[in-house]
This record gives sequence, C-alpha cells and structure tokens, in this order.
Amino acid sequence: MKAHSGHGATISLGYGEENSLSPCLVDGFQDLGSPETLQDEEQNTLAGTPLKLSSVKAGGMMSFAIDSLGALWMWGNCPQQTDDGEFCIAATSAPLPVWDFHGHTVVKVACGNEHVVAAVSAGETYTGGDLVCYSWGNNNHGQLGLGDKESRSRPVLISEFGEGSSWEVYEIACGAWHTAVLTNKKSFDQDLESRCWTFGIGDNGQLGHGTTATICSPQPVDGLPTGSFLISLDCGLFHTAVVSSDGEVWCWGMERGLGLCPDASFSGMDAGDALYPIRVQSPETNGFKFLGPVQVACGAAHTVLVAGDGYRMWAWGRGRSGVLGRDQTTDSYTPCVVMWPPLDENFQEIHGDQAQASTSRANDRTSTELELKLSAASEELQFLRSKLTLMERYANILHISIFRKPMDERTLPRSLQESAVFDIRKEFENILDSSDTDELARLEMFYRSMLSGVKDKLLKRKVQVMVQECIVSLSAGRQTPREAGVVPLKIILFTSCSFARLSRSF
Repeated sequence: MKAHSGHGATISLGYGEENSLSPCLVDGFQDLGSPETLQDEEQNTLAGTPLKLSSVKAGGMMSFAIDSLGALWMWGNCPQQTDDGEFCIAATSAPLPVWDFHGHTVVKVACGNEHVVAAVSAGETYTGGDLVCYSWGNNNHGQLGLGDKESRSRPVLISEFGEGSSWEVYEIACGAWHTAVLTNKKSFDQDLESRCWTFGIGDNGQLGHGTTATICSPQPVDGLPTGSFLISLDCGLFHTAVVSSDGEVWCWGMERGLGLCPDASFSGMDAGDALYPIRVQSPETNGFKFLGPVQVACGAAHTVLVAGDGYRMWAWGRGRSGVLGRDQTTDSYTPCVVMWPPLDENFQEIHGDQAQASTSRANDRTSTELELKLSAASEELQFLRSKLTLMERYANILHISIFRKPMDERTLPRSLQESAVFDIRKEFENILDSSDTDELARLEMFYRSMLSGVKDKLLKRKVQVMVQECIVSLSAGRQTPREAGVVPLKIILFTSCSFARLSRSF
C-alpha cells in the first residue's frame, strides 16, 4: 500500500524486505531530481528541488509512481531483463525509473499480478488527446494485447492504440491476468463515441465477449451503450466494471459479474459467470441509472461506485472483512449504500458551512447549494418512505396468503434468516412438519377440492375439443339430406361415449 503526502513524499506499508505495520517513508524519492539528472551527480545536486508525485498504482507484488515531470518509477517484483537479455521478474526495494519513456510524459499506469500497461504521450509533452498505450511483463495469458503470449521485459507499443490508430486511449485498468482500455474515436466530424476493449484470460467471462476464450489482441466489448460516454473503468481479479456519464453501470465476469471468487457461491436465481455485460440495477432510482456518477473501482471480489457527484457511495459483491462498508460482513448481490460519512460528522459539517455562510458571499452560494441538496435529500427520503410503506404492505399481503397470519419480524421464515433467498419449498415442508392433525386434515380437504375442480375443468375442455373435431370431420364429408338428419344423434352418442371414457380415465 502506498500514498503520497501534500509535500510530494511517498509513504508506504510493507516497504523493503520486511513487513511494516506502520507507514514508513519511501526514501528513494526524497530529494530526488528528474530521471535524466540521475546520470550526472553534479546536475542532480544543482536540481535540488524534490520531485512531486502526481499518482501511484499498486499491482500484485509491485508498485508504480508518476512524478510531476511525467516520469514513471517502479519497485517491488517488477518485469526486468537478465544479463542475457531474457525476461524475468526481479525484486527491487528502491524505486527505479523506467528509462524507455524518457522524452515522453507518462499520464496513467495500471498493473496486474505481473504485467503493466501505461498510457504515454505520443510527443514529449501531454497536450490532451494524444495518448498511446504500452505494455510489458508476464504475458502467459495474452494480457499484454500484443497478439501473442510472449513475455516482454521492456515496454512495447500496442499497435491498436498507437499514434496512427483511429482510437485514442484515455483510461486503462488491469485485472490479475486481463486488461481493459477505454478509448475515444479520433474523428471530430462524428458524434462522440467511446469503446471498451479487453484482452487476456477469459476463463470467467471477464473479457465480456460472450466466451471463456483467452484473447491476445484488443477486442471491443459489445453490449455497452454507444450513445453515452464511458467515464470510468476498473478490473477485479475475475470481473470488470464500467460506468457511463448517464449513470449506467455495467459488470461482467465471475458470478454474474460480482467477482465473488471461486470459494464463494452465488445463491441468486441466475447463477453462473456473466460472459456479456450486465447492467447493474440502481436502488436509488428504481431503475438502471445512478445519479451523478463519478468513478467505479473493483477489489478482488467486490465493486465500489462513487455517485451523487461525490456525496454517495454504493458497494456490492463479497462482504468479507466488511469491505462493503455497511456494518456487515455478508455478501450483497445488489448495490447497497456505504455508510459514509457518519451522520454526526455530516451534520457538523453542514452547520459549520452555514455559520461561515453568514460572513461571506462565497459561502452564501455554498449555503444555497447545501439547502438545495438537503431539500433534494428530504424529497428522496419521503419517496423512499412511501416505497417502503408500499413494500411492507405488499410483503404483509404475501405473508398472509402463504402462512395465513400477518408478518412479524420476530418470526421471519427460517430460509430468510439463513440467506437472502426465500425457499418456498423448504417453508412448506416446515409448515407440514409443524402442523397438527386438524391442520393437515384441512390441507388435505383443500387439496382434494382443488384437484377435483381441476379434473372437472379438464374434462369439460377435452369434451369440447372432441365434439368440435367430430363436427368438423362430419361436415367435411359429402352427405345426403337423409344422412344429414342423423348427425345430431351421432354427435349425442359420441359425446356420451366420450363422457363415459373420460370419467373412467379419471
């Protein structure tokens, strides 16, 4: 784990050969000049000014950082080259610069267990919209997107996202052994079009191409919205998630896109891996759009969404160790609200802002915004209360129709107490086991009465069909007027025989 302070220093947990339970300074960045000055000690001394870090990223056993000059640094178990020029994964306990990007600006980096993907400026400086994509590291599943499974010790350009491509990269993410990339169409004479590309291992559908095949070259994911802009992307161990500017969240991969890991079991109605993107339903709008989406992030087996323009968080997936932030450790198959911030802190912040609002015009605007948000929150709370009342009435009606008594939270069905799925067969078995003789007798009478009614209805319908068939067959033949006069008698005899035969069959 890593973080950078406001002064540009990097702090890390587990730095060096030994584990660390408290943050320690990554001294490799302290008083460090730009990468090009490392070869000349005199220039490094003149540089003097410490570098400021702009972003950090962590993979399975390696870490990366991008500094304010656009240089990329790496440490941990990183892809390197032996003296014989062979690929290897070697450990380094101090940050080392990636010299291959000298003269370019590294804007984004992502890493999996043993592979790295970087979005780098095509020119010397980043001017926006001119990023190309490089990859290197272990490639045993084609996760580098280079069309083969040969590992690379140094960065190699992914041809589909090169300078001459019609697509420009703006977001990258890595799973353990797969990679995902978001791109824009470069043509300005067309509507804005963003696409998601994936490659690497596909055993659990984490590539979203409808198969479990491994793919060594980038392929676009079908089934995602084409009319909206994809703003965020991330990968878990075995699943992938994207969110659009319209608030639609799409997931695919292991356990219906939840990424619950092999030792977990999905007990919902649609078990199995999602080979195509599945749209996540929003409890907030009772539809498929989250309000004010910002960013999606994937853990090993769970997903977190920041929405509400940064004021709300949703989480779903595996709940072990409380990673869903809802004060429970159970799994959640649907998005649940993360308990952040605590209510008391939230109200203190609001009151503090209101006090400051009376002293400046700038804070007046802040106060107005807060009032609007509080008003919207109050309306949403009223809406949720009405929905809760309706759901409680509906649940009570269902409970009475099944168990013949009103619902009581203290006597919830056992199957609902043990899991989130109501097992109607198990509940009926429990009812039969706990019923006395009189109740069983009433159930038997009800069953026999219902069965006899079904038999009567079925008998009538069969007779109607047979009579219609008889009339059709008789009317289709050629008959003399004398023969036509006996048709009603034949029908009556045929109907009587049919009733007798059907009665014996029942």
